[in-house]
Amino acid sequence: MCEFSFNPYRKDNPIWPESLYSDLNSPDITVLHKSLKGYQPTPLITLPALARKLGVAQIYVKDESSRFGIKAFKALGASYAIYRFLKAKWEQKFNTEFTPEAFLDKEKMKLLGKWTFCAASDGNHGKAVAWTAKMLDQNAVIYMPEDTVEARIKNIEMEGAKVVIVNGTYDDCVTQIANDAKENNWVVISDTAYDGYTEIPKYIMAGYTGVFRELDGIINMPDKTEIDFVFMQTGVGGFTGAGMWYYSNKYGNKRPKLISVEPTQSDCFLESIRFGNGNIKPTRGNQQSIMAGLNCGVPSIISWPIIRDAADLFISITDIYAEMAIRQFYYPVNGDKRIISCESGAAGMAGFIAMFLDEKLSHARKEINLNDKSRVLIINTEGDTDPANFKTIVNKGPLYY
Repeated sequence: MCEFSFNPYRKDNPIWPESLYSDLNSPDITVLHKSLKGYQPTPLITLPALARKLGVAQIYVKDESSRFGIKAFKALGASYAIYRFLKAKWEQKFNTEFTPEAFLDKEKMKLLGKWTFCAASDGNHGKAVAWTAKMLDQNAVIYMPEDTVEARIKNIEMEGAKVVIVNGTYDDCVTQIANDAKENNWVVISDTAYDGYTEIPKYIMAGYTGVFRELDGIINMPDKTEIDFVFMQTGVGGFTGAGMWYYSNKYGNKRPKLISVEPTQSDCFLESIRFGNGNIKPTRGNQQSIMAGLNCGVPSIISWPIIRDAADLFISITDIYAEMAIRQFYYPVNGDKRIISCESGAAGMAGFIAMFLDEKLSHARKEINLNDKSRVLIINTEGDTDPANFKTIVNKGPLYY
């Protein structure tokens, strides 16, 4: 059953410690991304026919399904985090500047030596770490939960990484890889932060802001944005934290309304807002949603303060809405462009659709004033990363509602 909570901790003009979050504003984020082979901004697609059908003014979809050829936005975070790690090592060792141009310099990489980068992942983040490591001629080891589908395992192995299957959930992978990395002298590139481990997740979140920076001058103008709502899918919070930081930092109390979307079985942010008294609470769900990339049980301690202070609304949705969103993207309304998406990638659209079709969430829609004048931004964060399940879902045909 879908659930929601408005945010009693929201601040009009949130201020976060510079010591923690100044790197989210680093000018080298965009420079690094543009230096990577295959970089180009992902498209912003409009869906005017669907907007008319649901009764809003416009729907924009930032489509990450083609990013760097790996079908997901995650490489923006992994590449920037590994760059910052290597930059620190280079400047400590040689006392000279390490720039984004040096990142792909094979001679400089030889001077730094071999590293093994490791990560816990449900799929896309692990592939992004493996992709970056392969690009740099480095090693990668990825730990994945036992219920991971074969296609996502193969996708990572194709990037040259070793995959280790853990008997448990994503959170069990995080715990085990933290221990194993110490024993093996590996470098953990995790997108979730925990006590004693915040630097790398902070850089990953900084890299994710690239998704929203690419909208500058298109719908994000210097002193105003041309959207009223942003729906963001939330796992441990790195992506949502990046988006909510971007809009809060850029527009303050003039930012669009920011909505976090989670699976009902992995709703750690909704649980924290409802029952945590401003602090982190783990989900009480079983973390078994088909939205595999969002099956996370505990918020990242780096993303939590941003999302707690910036979000307007938290919703959780059942798997049926994720399937509906994939089909809605694949079978567009009256001339709208087709979009390829998988379960987690479509979760923002799933939350948006649920606001109109789910009886409980319809109350939230009316209260937040999502109406015929609203302009909505949704991010499709992945393509068909599980081709078999994608085919099963789209074979059910178009939606009728």
